[in-house]
Amino acid sequence: MGRGKIAIRRIDNTTTRQVTFSKRRNGLLKKARELAVLCDAEIGLIVFSNTDRLYDYASTSMKSVIERYSKIKEDRHLVMHSNSEIQFWRREATCLRQQLHNLQENYRQLMGDVNGLGLRDLQTLENQLKASLQAIRKKKDQVLIDETQDLIQKVRIMDREYMDLFKKINPYAQENMELHRKVDASARFNGGFTICGSLSLTSTDLELSPPQQQTSGTQDDVLKLG
Repeated sequence: MGRGKIAIRRIDNTTTRQVTFSKRRNGLLKKARELAVLCDAEIGLIVFSNTDRLYDYASTSMKSVIERYSKIKEDRHLVMHSNSEIQFWRREATCLRQQLHNLQENYRQLMGDVNGLGLRDLQTLENQLKASLQAIRKKKDQVLIDETQDLIQKVRIMDREYMDLFKKINPYAQENMELHRKVDASARFNGGFTICGSLSLTSTDLELSPPQQQTSGTQDDVLKLG
């Protein structure tokens, strides 16, 4: 009568579990030694019991086995990462190639080459053209609005500068007008003085003229007597 199969599950009985652990551990260590000797393999085995006891085996040195394992694992991770990165860039290149092809087709169709297009494709192209035209008009209107606002802002700045200049120049303009008034008053005053002087001289000449006439008559008489 052969042995029955043991169900692979946790053994509830503590004594039975400990006996099974000892037997399986010894068998595992024995198989590891045999594998290392028969197949010239580098083996490192670490076992912790449920009571935190350590059992280990290394065909060469546990440190060298762990270092070799860490290096191989890191290299494998790099290889997998590089392979995944290569796959990623390949997918990206495929997507970009497809996008470039679609853009070239759209450009060709927009330039008027509609050979091979059906009614639905033509309608789609027409809708695209309408949408593009609306977007262009909207952009144009926005540009005009922005330029108008810039011009309005510049005009406001110029108005402020003009007002500032006017405020600075206004006092000088008033002073200039006052000077003109004073010059005009001085000119009128000097002109009146000149007229009065002329009149006085004329009256003096008139008063002196009779004696001059008498003198001239006396001379004539002297000439006649002589």
